Amino acid sequence: MSTDLIVKLEQEANTLVRELDAHPDARSLFEGTADAARYAGYLVQSYHYVRWTAPLLGLAGRRMQRLGRHPALAELLVQKAKEESGHERWLLSDLRALGWTKERVEMTPACAAVRAYVNWNRFTSEAGVPTAFLGTAYVLEHLSVVRAGLAAERLVARGAIPGIHRAVTFLRGHAGADEGHVAELASVLRTLEDPAEREAILLSATTTRALYPALFTPVEEAAVHDVG
Repeated sequence: MSTDLIVKLEQEANTLVRELDAHPDARSLFEGTADAARYAGYLVQSYHYVRWTAPLLGLAGRRMQRLGRHPALAELLVQKAKEESGHERWLLSDLRALGWTKERVEMTPACAAVRAYVNWNRFTSEAGVPTAFLGTAYVLEHLSVVRAGLAAERLVARGAIPGIHRAVTFLRGHAGADEGHVAELASVLRTLEDPAEREAILLSATTTRALYPALFTPVEEAAVHDVG
């Protein structure tokens, strides 16, 4: 049953990659052809969800510790919170290279998909099944492994965005780190036998897969421009 969970998580992760490859704005990022406005819009929305990653991982891990469930897994979540801490600063640095101040980034509203993503993971961490965050992490880290580094290389090689060589810290940082994280997650997830936990983890993966493409929607991109 635990192996079946990994297969299903891989299916969700691969489905997200296919959906993004078919999305014009996401594809332009992966191909390195995105213009400055679209790339900045993606980074801004990423900032709005990434800044919550470490706090929510820590919240989930500490709640598991209080519940006395899966001590090793709880420690992994707390450790991952430490690893993810400060990654939002990578995004602010990249955006600064594109001419965005921190104030402008924070004044730009999070899109509906990001708000839903944060609220869902807050719910699972605070009141739902705290291990569910691992489903979210699996999908996003898989995406980073297969697309983030490639996107960074192509953006820099094309060189169409002024200052782009200083604006790919986030993409490069996740591409380098997340391959080991995916293998680590799979190893841990294979130890889980509780059907409710497996279901919650898969549900979070599916929710993340459904929400993530909306980071690239033209409507939210227009909202970014309005703030500027």
